[in-house]
Amino acid sequence: MDPINRRVAERLRVLRKAAGLSLDDLASRSGVSRAALSQIETLKTNPTIAVLWKIASGLDVPFSELLGDAEAPTVRIERAAKARWLGGGRDPFRSRPLLGRIPGHRVEIYELTLAAGKSHDAQPHPAGSFEQVFVEEGRLVLGVDGGVHALGPGDAILFRADRAHRYAAEGRKAFRGLSTILYGE
Repeated sequence: MDPINRRVAERLRVLRKAAGLSLDDLASRSGVSRAALSQIETLKTNPTIAVLWKIASGLDVPFSELLGDAEAPTVRIERAAKARWLGGGRDPFRSRPLLGRIPGHRVEIYELTLAAGKSHDAQPHPAGSFEQVFVEEGRLVLGVDGGVHALGPGDAILFRADRAHRYAAEGRKAFRGLSTILYGE
């Protein structure tokens, strides 16, 4: 089992118990079945990014809380060679946490990739959340609130992320970019 999945399993159990939630309680709040939650906690399955977002929302914590990084040091370097990617395999959408768990702040930054011609439906983030996506390579079509927004290299978009949204990599080149998520109070 991947070390990141072990960390997620441990953090899920700790956060759920700290919130005083049973598996049934969290299932009700997150929309993830009790069985799936149990399988994640016992390392019997690798959760998708979409499932982890639902769990984070159900726990009312930033997504990075499930990754369980230690207290933020004075300096932290994220080496590309040791990248911890979420997703992948048959999932054409991958996300790598770059910045999160900064004491007193509720912001996260992720590197995103999406295979050419593929799409990814993102679950709503907690209430009051905003997301800004910056396109480094490829073309991104972002759907949110019934609107469709086409972006190319160097473009950025800011949107309410507390509602479902869809990423699509348009054209023959994969999308690569950065996502900054700002959580509400």
